[in-house]
Amino acid sequence: MLLRPRPGPRRSAPLLAALLTVTAFCASDVVARSYPFGPRTRSVNDLGNQYLPFHTHLWDLLHGRADGGVLFNWQSGYGASFLPDLATYVSSPFALLVGVFPRDRIDLAVYVITVLKLACAAAAMARLLPTLRPGRWWAAGLLGASYALCGWTVSSATYNLMWLDGLIALPLLCLVGGWALAGRRPFLGVGIVAAAWTANFYTAYMATLAAGLVLLLRLWLSGLPRRQGLAAAGRAGLTAVLGMGLAAPLVTVVYFGSAHASPGRFTGFTPVSTQDLLARLLPTTYSFGSPALFVGTTALLLALALPFVRSAPARERAGWTLLVAVVTLSMQWGPTQLLWHAFAAPQGSSYRQTFVVCALLVIAAWHALSYGPPDRRALAAAGGLLALIAAVASRSDLVRPLAWPVLLLAAAGALGGLFLLGRKGAGRRSGTGRRSVPAVCAVVLLVGTQLVEATATAAVATRLRLGHMDDYAPWGQRRQEQAEAVAEADGWPRYRTDPGREQTVGNDPLTVGGQGAQYYSSHTSDVLFRTLTALGGGWTSGGRSLQSLDNAVTDVIFSVGARVHSPPDPHQNWFPQDGSGVSVTRREVPPLVTVRPTGAGPSAFGPSPYRNQELLLGTRVYTVPRLTVRTGDGKAAGRTLGDRPGVRLGALPAGNTADRPTITARCAAGGEVYLWAPHFAGTARLADAPAGAPTGRFRSDPVSKIAAMQRLGTVPASGLLRVELSPKQPSTVPDGAVGCLDTARLNTAVERLTATGATRVSVSGGTIRAELPEGTTGTAVVAAPRTAGWRCATGDGSAVPAGEYHGLIAVPLDGSSTRLTCAFHPPGLRLGTVMGGMSLLAVGLLGVLSAVRRRREPGRATEDGLYKRA
Repeated sequence: MLLRPRPGPRRSAPLLAALLTVTAFCASDVVARSYPFGPRTRSVNDLGNQYLPFHTHLWDLLHGRADGGVLFNWQSGYGASFLPDLATYVSSPFALLVGVFPRDRIDLAVYVITVLKLACAAAAMARLLPTLRPGRWWAAGLLGASYALCGWTVSSATYNLMWLDGLIALPLLCLVGGWALAGRRPFLGVGIVAAAWTANFYTAYMATLAAGLVLLLRLWLSGLPRRQGLAAAGRAGLTAVLGMGLAAPLVTVVYFGSAHASPGRFTGFTPVSTQDLLARLLPTTYSFGSPALFVGTTALLLALALPFVRSAPARERAGWTLLVAVVTLSMQWGPTQLLWHAFAAPQGSSYRQTFVVCALLVIAAWHALSYGPPDRRALAAAGGLLALIAAVASRSDLVRPLAWPVLLLAAAGALGGLFLLGRKGAGRRSGTGRRSVPAVCAVVLLVGTQLVEATATAAVATRLRLGHMDDYAPWGQRRQEQAEAVAEADGWPRYRTDPGREQTVGNDPLTVGGQGAQYYSSHTSDVLFRTLTALGGGWTSGGRSLQSLDNAVTDVIFSVGARVHSPPDPHQNWFPQDGSGVSVTRREVPPLVTVRPTGAGPSAFGPSPYRNQELLLGTRVYTVPRLTVRTGDGKAAGRTLGDRPGVRLGALPAGNTADRPTITARCAAGGEVYLWAPHFAGTARLADAPAGAPTGRFRSDPVSKIAAMQRLGTVPASGLLRVELSPKQPSTVPDGAVGCLDTARLNTAVERLTATGATRVSVSGGTIRAELPEGTTGTAVVAAPRTAGWRCATGDGSAVPAGEYHGLIAVPLDGSSTRLTCAFHPPGLRLGTVMGGMSLLAVGLLGVLSAVRRRREPGRATEDGLYKRA
């Protein structure tokens, strides 16, 4: 028999769950002194590097200030597809709220959005639970808050805020499964599935799998005849397919965006130990690489008590307990772990599906309590299991001293509250209509325990994240000055303005403006990654976060006519400060569209970034001298082979400036000196350089970072170069590391490219138009990466897929046309639109058939006509 909630839980439980969640989460930030309630930033890891900048770009789009549109982003990576990023990071309806905040308060807007999402997740779970089994409204509210403030939320999802849409989606999709089981609300169900997959398809996929498992278990427990059970499963499947079909225009774009993205650097999956797994069930534990299963001691005790609740049917006890166990074990096995992540190994945390287990624990806890408070036998068994879990978890390094007093207090509060609740008459009303004193005390104790425990766990996670991850300052004076400098220098599309090599976050162009090489996204294109790496660019995050390249030749190639220079971000403390203030340098550069002569077909990039830059420029401008590398004591440095050949250098002890390794070489006097050392970590400086000469700062590691080429100054009159190195860790300097740029030759190349290039360039959204001199032949090269989706046409001709010139957009010219048009169409958008249209048509057709059926059978008007006709 399908049960429906009583009016009390329907109205009050979601409100209580939301209130408890918001109270505990905000209180935890007060305790941790975290933004916006304290001086500590909350912009850690990808929140500062990716999500805040993309929300800022969304603000610009909403206010008509972005360079580009919904389909294309001209600000990042010299031009990138934006629709996959929109669908991945800011397609949630909540994201639109940034538009009502000032632009320099995006940090606050994202915090408010995070709090609202948590409140909605709690309310959704509190709404779901009474539909599974009747029960106390306050218990549904309490467990809804337990779910929203689970370990996965406070440890991982609060700084990956788009994942919180999956936290909301899971209980809603379980509700949809219940409606399919009862044959109710078909169109609302399709809409919820579509909304979930549109808001964040990644976690929606996990939530859909989980909701499917819950539905299968409910079908098994319902005892329906096979035919009716198959019909219910079919209704649920149809709802899911139609909902996903409506979301297809975004989902397919994300799929193809990922297919063309930089491959990244992924590590194989290694399951955590049993003690670490169990440790994450306890309060105040934290780590980046283990599943955060904490749901609160009350919910955990109830879930552990479920097998021993004799008032519940054995089939139900076994079913929910087994489902929790199976899904938990599936996180520890490689094939099922890959299944949960849509068959794509995640870069970073391997346990992004943990919220599914947390939801199942909360649902199991609800079933234990819905049959009445557990008796002493069940509580004793649950307490014993909790003690066993704590004993095994005590061997884990993840359990810190604070965990034990919090756990003891929480266990005492939970057991005491449940014991009081189970006292005879505690759940009944007195003759005056009021609850008995033990019942009120029990509720107060359980709610207080939940608030204190969740607050402590969230506060610990907030504090420990700052010690384990990179963090970034909120909007302040540094970025304000950078934004003002960019705005003053901006000349787009006549030339690009790069916000600078000394980045504040991985997506500076989206926050302070400009059109630079910097770009950090899961959809960073592989062609951009390969091109910039070949030109001497640096990257982090396994190649997904590309950095600006402060180089005169690449500025000419990509038409960077203005460049902002800032001192190192003092918030990072990666390198000491050696300057102050923000400045701008300008140079004459060709237009965005230039022309290469016929016969200048591209050859493959080689190992030297200096020669690769010359290939794209079309002129020899560098001298790459032979090097001599010596250690601090004057001896020849040893060599290393493998995938990083070159000279091997050891780390220089802190404070030691006398034993610096040196590079010596000879070049023509007056040239600009560049050092390319992608696997060097530390600083480099020309010996005897005058005051104000630049210091090269290099950041690399063996796995996820390589350093960008750096300018070191000018070749002295003697022609002898001596570069002093200060390695911070074991490093490698490759052969051909030094390049000396002949600026006169570069200026000549600029004049030639300007004279033969476009006379006028205009950009509108994802379309670039150029006017060329009469009779132009050869190959037109657009200074933008040739990512999948570009189509170009000359004159009145038909658009065809663009060609490629060393990673850039190329179009052959025959001299008969002076107009060039290139337009970007996101790969997968057409397919997704067709799928979405077909799904919409199917929903409309089934709706018509349902209406016709109801008119023919007015006495049997039901909501399930869509399914029955289907």
